[in-house]
Amino acid sequence: MILLIDIGNSNICLGVYKQEQMRTYRMKSFVDKSSDEYYLLLKNFITESVEDVIISSVVPQITSAFVKLSQQYFEVTPYIVGQKLKTGIQIVCDDPKTVGADLICDVVAAAQIFDEGLVIDLGTASKFLYYKNKTYLGAVIAPGVAVSTKAMVSSAALLPHMELVVPAKVLNTATIPCMQSGVLYGFASMVDGLIQRIKDELKQPHLKIIATGGLISLIAPLCKEKIDQIEPDLVLKGLLQIYLKNKN
Repeated sequence: MILLIDIGNSNICLGVYKQEQMRTYRMKSFVDKSSDEYYLLLKNFITESVEDVIISSVVPQITSAFVKLSQQYFEVTPYIVGQKLKTGIQIVCDDPKTVGADLICDVVAAAQIFDEGLVIDLGTASKFLYYKNKTYLGAVIAPGVAVSTKAMVSSAALLPHMELVVPAKVLNTATIPCMQSGVLYGFASMVDGLIQRIKDELKQPHLKIIATGGLISLIAPLCKEKIDQIEPDLVLKGLLQIYLKNKN
C-alpha cells in the first residue's frame, strides 16, 4: 500500500493507494502536533502495512513530523516533491524552486487529462495554473475563500461568523445571506473573470479548464464560464504519478 500525503495550510489530504484503487481522507493541519500525534490520527485510516510514502507539502513544520513518523512507524523514508524527484514536467518561471509542491502535482495530473489547460485550485489560496505540453508556464495566486471570509469577519466588529452556504439569490436582505452571497457569488465571479482574462491574454478562447480544491463543489456550479472537468483529488493523483516515475 502506498500512502500519498498532501499537506496544505488548512488541511492534510491523504490517499491510500492499493491494487490500482485509491481511498481518500482529510484531516486538519496543525503545526504544533508531533509525529506521534499525527500517527495516532493516521491509524484511523490505515489498517495495512505501508510500502512507501510520498509527500507534497507547503508547511515545512508538518513535513518534518510526517517524515519522522514515516521512518519511525512505517520504516520508510518518504519521497518529498521538490527534493530532486522526477516529475515529468518542465517549470518555466523566474525561480522554479519557489513553485509550490501542490502546484507541481496539480500540473502533473492535469497534463494526463489535457495537453494544454488551466488548472483552478481553490484552497487556502486560489491558484490559476497555465500549462502546455507538460510545461508549467505561469500562474495567478489570489486569497482563498476561507482566508477572505475570516479576514472580513475578524476585521468588522458587527459581522457574525457564518457557514458557507449558497443563498438562493444574489441580492439579499439579511446580513448572513448577504455575506454568503458576497463570498460565494463573489468568488465565482472572480473565477469567471480570471478565466476570461487568461483566455484573452493567451488568445485561447477554447482553453480547457480543470478545477480542484476543497471548495470547488460550492463555487463551480455558480460559475458562468465552462469548467471542462472537476477533479477533487487532483493533487493526490499528481502525487501518485510522481511516485510511479521515481519508485525504481
